[in-house]
Amino acid sequence: SKLAALFKHPLYNIPIPEVTEKDKLFVVNPMEKFSLHSSRSDEWISSSKAETLLPTGKTAYDTYPTWLKFHVGINRYELYPRLDPLMPALLWDLATQRIVSSGTSSLLAPLPTPLPCCPLLTSLFLMSLSVQKTGGTQLKLIMTFPDYGQALFKPMKQTRDQETPADLFYFSDLERHNAEIAAFYLDWVLDFRRIPPVSGRLINITKEIRDITTDKKLAKTFFISPAGNVCFYGECSYYCSTEHALCGKPDRLEGSMAALLPDKTLAKRRSWRSPWRRSYHKSKKAEWELNRNYCAKVREMPPYDRGHRLLDLIDMTVLDFLMGNMDRHHYETFEKFGNDTFLLHLDNGRGFGTHSRDELSILAPLQQCCSIKKSTYLRLQLLATEPYRLSDLLREALATDPLAPVLAEPHLQALDRRLGKVLAVVGHCLAR
Repeated sequence: SKLAALFKHPLYNIPIPEVTEKDKLFVVNPMEKFSLHSSRSDEWISSSKAETLLPTGKTAYDTYPTWLKFHVGINRYELYPRLDPLMPALLWDLATQRIVSSGTSSLLAPLPTPLPCCPLLTSLFLMSLSVQKTGGTQLKLIMTFPDYGQALFKPMKQTRDQETPADLFYFSDLERHNAEIAAFYLDWVLDFRRIPPVSGRLINITKEIRDITTDKKLAKTFFISPAGNVCFYGECSYYCSTEHALCGKPDRLEGSMAALLPDKTLAKRRSWRSPWRRSYHKSKKAEWELNRNYCAKVREMPPYDRGHRLLDLIDMTVLDFLMGNMDRHHYETFEKFGNDTFLLHLDNGRGFGTHSRDELSILAPLQQCCSIKKSTYLRLQLLATEPYRLSDLLREALATDPLAPVLAEPHLQALDRRLGKVLAVVGHCLAR
């Protein structure tokens, strides 16, 4: 296993700073225990008021569902630990847990019983049910599980070997479910760990969406195609019409299932407009495309005028270039941690659209600023060597996903070519 060897390498064993209480996203009472109600309602109640049935454990933490353990584990320095023992269980839940409701809004399932003894943990799963996911240009659904965990489902729109046409604008591109999966694993292999866990899943459109949804608007969009397949199109800004319907075979459909982050009412996130945002116009260019010294201006702007925010953004630039994602207009951070924290790498569905072309303009922040974290640069150099070749590592990581093979082979080979170009840009900067 090249992955096992990689995570034993010293560059992948650099410790994070000590995590204090103020560095944790949530501080919880270690005495609070939870269990599923013994009735068929699957409601959550305080273990002090009922016999503990599921889940059980020696400590209160053992009684938390996997998604809740993920949420309370988030801290200032990482979304999840490097070799997180929780991750296999969380990915398994995303891929296999029974879906009890689905729709464009997550306020679809009956609310669990309030837990007066445990206000924070009660809020964590109560508030997770009220997130709206109706925005965006393309259809995505909220799937709710019996333990009140939730996932963002993005359905398959393109086959693995379909490339985005060269004449298609980046803002007109379709989102790809397999790009979300591959982006999570690539982010992990690069040791950024800033993308919430994602698993592939084969959904039964009839039983797991149509028959259980309480979303009336979504329910009206189901139909049977002339080929006898179950189809639906939902509601969104674009690509939600009978011409862009999603059809099963006859009712089986691939998709990505991404673990949701804690609701913003509990863990506020701030959205930042990227300084290297594209114009999203067919003829206009952004300022960074016209001004070679644009980075000097950015360095004087908060929050890029201090701390490691600019270097974090360049980490994200490297990730985007490797997967060919031109659609990074915003990013988010957890508000609690201020400027001294990592960037969340969300919405990666427009990556891995092409393997035959490399969009060098994505690397503009690196090229113009000539700055990169030393640790990132050393890891990139390592991933360009034969024992730790990036394409081999990602291929091995993706082999564990239920929808493997997640990427067509040319996309994996493109990673090595693009990594070489990133290192060439850094080499040019060093020469200057």
